[in-house]
Amino acid sequence: MRDLIITRILFIAVMSGVAFFLRPFDLNGPLAAGVGVVAGVAIVLFEIRLKQISLKRLIGAAFGSVLGILGAYLISLVLGRAMPDSYNTVPFLQVVVLGCMTYCGLVVGATKGEMLNLTALGGLFGGEKASKNSFKILDTSVIIDGRIADIVETGFVDGTIVIPQFVLRELQLVADSSDSMKRNRGRRGLDILQRIQKMPQLDIQILEDDFPNVRDVDMKLIELAKVYDCKIVTIDFNLNKVDQLQGVEVLNINELANALKPVVLPGETMRVFILKEGKEYNQGVAYLDDGTMVVVDNARKMISKTIDIAVTSVLQTTAGKMIFGRFDERTHAVHEKERPDRPTREHAPAAGTGS
Repeated sequence: MRDLIITRILFIAVMSGVAFFLRPFDLNGPLAAGVGVVAGVAIVLFEIRLKQISLKRLIGAAFGSVLGILGAYLISLVLGRAMPDSYNTVPFLQVVVLGCMTYCGLVVGATKGEMLNLTALGGLFGGEKASKNSFKILDTSVIIDGRIADIVETGFVDGTIVIPQFVLRELQLVADSSDSMKRNRGRRGLDILQRIQKMPQLDIQILEDDFPNVRDVDMKLIELAKVYDCKIVTIDFNLNKVDQLQGVEVLNINELANALKPVVLPGETMRVFILKEGKEYNQGVAYLDDGTMVVVDNARKMISKTIDIAVTSVLQTTAGKMIFGRFDERTHAVHEKERPDRPTREHAPAAGTGS
């Protein structure tokens, strides 16, 4: 990235030097150098924007521009023969037609370029679809959640991380909210983005693409994923369902977390810290390290204690996993005797809190 910045600065400096010595439009040296700087900056901005465009759009835009120029040339010939005596009007009309046809060809070609099937050509163009499929768009919820940064650090996420400009705007609005809770969540999301951008193994791209006719940010994400044929990373349950209906691939962090939770089978024994009273009679509630709720029968009197329980059943829901168990004083006493380094009464709550 640093080498690219240096190259761009050198390019702008060269453009300024060339303009200074050639002096276009009969300008004096400093003014001509300023024109060179402006031209260099414009070219660099165009290059930055060009990098974000897919190969299909580039080919479509180039083909459309060529057709537009060819059409403008033919129309100019007709205008020149139709009005041979109009020395001022004809050149003006020819310039207008050239600009109009070239612009329309460029825009229409870029838009329709997404319909091209470059994979059928193979060779150089065969990798276009694969490279786009490696794009992963982050939505606002997964950025604020923060776990995506930890997952990226482990190396399980590869390819290019795409952050749309409209997601950044939404994050900024949340960070500037008058509600302190929303403001903290927005600032946390911005901190997570800074953390991700500092990871050298990642390719981060900020996309300027927007869909003015679509107001909802979630629908904009879906449209963007369709354009670039890539995946959306989210924790939003509703967005996950809508994406599936729209045929867009989704990577749900919550589903990943549920898949990584330890497998517990009925009949196994586990050690938990009873945190609070359950909803039913004589129940206690505990939580595992990953947040899984454990409902324990006969454990109401063991609140604030670490005990051994026998798992009776496991319930898997869309919201996560719930484990049901039963506390037996005799089983607990046997395990306590078999544990020579069992914690004292004072240390039991501290050990359980980490469970």
